[in-house]
Amino acid sequence: MNGKSLDITEHKLALLREVLPEAFAEGKVDWEKLRVILTRDGAFDDERYHLNWAGKTDAYRALQAPASATLAPCREESVAFDGARHVFIEGENLAVLKALQKAYFGKVKMIYIDPPYNTGNDQFIYPDRFAESKKDYQKRVGDMDAEGRLTREGLFRKNSRDNGHYHSNWLSMIYPRLFLARNLLRDDGVIFVSIDDNEAHNLRLVMNEIFGEENFVGAVVAQTNPRGRQLDKFLAKTFEYLLVFAKNYNSDCIFSIPKSDKTVAEYNKEDDNGRYRLLELRNRGSSQFNRETRPNLYFPIFVNPKSGEVSLENEGEYSEVALPLNSKGEDGCWTWGQPKVGENLNMLVGKKVSTGSWRVYRKDYLPEEGAKSKEKSLWLDKNINHENGKEAVRFLFDSTPFDFPKSPALIAKAIRIGMKSRDTILDFFAGSCTTAHAVLDLNAEDGGKRKFICVQMPEACDEKSEARKAGYETIADIGKERIRRVIAAGKLDAGMKVFQLRESNFKQWRGDIKDADQLAAQMQLHTDPLADGAQTEDILYELLLKAGVALTAPLQRNDGWYLAEDGGVKIAVALERIDAATVKDILATQPTKVIALDRLFQGDDQLKTNTALQMGDAGVGFEVV
Repeated sequence: MNGKSLDITEHKLALLREVLPEAFAEGKVDWEKLRVILTRDGAFDDERYHLNWAGKTDAYRALQAPASATLAPCREESVAFDGARHVFIEGENLAVLKALQKAYFGKVKMIYIDPPYNTGNDQFIYPDRFAESKKDYQKRVGDMDAEGRLTREGLFRKNSRDNGHYHSNWLSMIYPRLFLARNLLRDDGVIFVSIDDNEAHNLRLVMNEIFGEENFVGAVVAQTNPRGRQLDKFLAKTFEYLLVFAKNYNSDCIFSIPKSDKTVAEYNKEDDNGRYRLLELRNRGSSQFNRETRPNLYFPIFVNPKSGEVSLENEGEYSEVALPLNSKGEDGCWTWGQPKVGENLNMLVGKKVSTGSWRVYRKDYLPEEGAKSKEKSLWLDKNINHENGKEAVRFLFDSTPFDFPKSPALIAKAIRIGMKSRDTILDFFAGSCTTAHAVLDLNAEDGGKRKFICVQMPEACDEKSEARKAGYETIADIGKERIRRVIAAGKLDAGMKVFQLRESNFKQWRGDIKDADQLAAQMQLHTDPLADGAQTEDILYELLLKAGVALTAPLQRNDGWYLAEDGGVKIAVALERIDAATVKDILATQPTKVIALDRLFQGDDQLKTNTALQMGDAGVGFEVV
């Protein structure tokens, strides 16, 4: 008893829910559905197959909203910054994904994410902001405490099951991030998303919409908790899912894996063409394939009983007949038709079995790179469970400062089929950076040059958490330290560049000003577009990022200017000086494009004009900021 009188409305809704549960969505009455149910000839107003939810329009606005944020280098938190090929970005992931669009559009081979599962207890960012002043921006990449930690009270919201938009809020969070992430994938790219029962159904639908249903690769079932989760009411759940989508299903997006030593040992025969094993030519896959359903695959093959050679003709020494019969003597069919058999007789061998009948086998050769097979969609490996994830963290920290970390072996298993040894992987829900751990382990194992980009918000660790007790203020702090410790433990020659999401180094023009005096003041303010306190290296990386240059591109420092090269494109950036000698030096490097700060010309219009003409004559793009 709560001391309150009966809520008549709630009582009636409860009665209605018992009779017509299909008329409710997210705990509220779906009035259109109720109308259709109760109307003899009712019809839906928008009758088509599509995914919709409360707030979808705003979610779409979130991904369309322009962003001016940039990524600032943090050398003091990095490892071997200048030569590093790995990247850690501290910041809110929607804004980071927007910041990466130009530099990484179509360049990432694989994405792995482990987003909030929407259990009813987790907290995540929703809704995302659509219009930003400087104050709004600071609140979005913060609601920060005095130490600069993102606080749950400001930026995060708990998405309780009692919330009327429980599923909608989660969809509004994940939709724009997946949409922007797809842009970053290569044409042969692939994305793996970890999820459990709470949102697996909705995630599949939203990914169908963003990636295309035709690009669905499969759903992996991964046993991450062999003992079963005892908190579950009826079934102790032992597994999670990995939903896998390709950018283009017809590309080589997923790779086969080496077969086990036991399987390789089956290739125990050899001829001039190499090692091989014998596989029965009869179709053993399904009883649906038989003489009746595949009459063109049912025909006799004749065997020379002395040599085992075969023929389609019953002549000479080919006196024994082999038919595709199963163990019960029933008619089946071959896997090859007569034309293919006739073209590959040297690949076939006839053998007499214990029943006295003759069977035909084909030679299956071991490829030069070793035997390969498709990865299965059921993962039961002991090392992929959560206990292994905890042990991997405990080995580095002597404690477990992060709850329920994924096992590096789980992500490594996905990496082996999702990318090759020199490709790039992105994880924008990086957490404690298990993805980075998996990449570093694999590179140490096989000498690969895989690269990672990990994105994690500086979300404050709970005051009572083991992480805070161990001195880690934010989840991002744990991730960065984990990467540093894996590099140190393995003595790996692999640096890490750390960047932070920050406000642009350039003043942003406000288009909402109408007052003439304010407009004049803004124009005066933008005489020099650089924000107060902007640092040279921060400006450099912002200009390169917005020019489409990767964060790890080799960078050459010269006298007052810089040269970056990415994928054969050379971008020169003049930040400290520009004169005739500098222009000559820059052109000698044969850049693709040159960017210079307008302030460097100090009002010398002749120098600026001559510089532009020289660049044009050399076929070099020239931009003044």
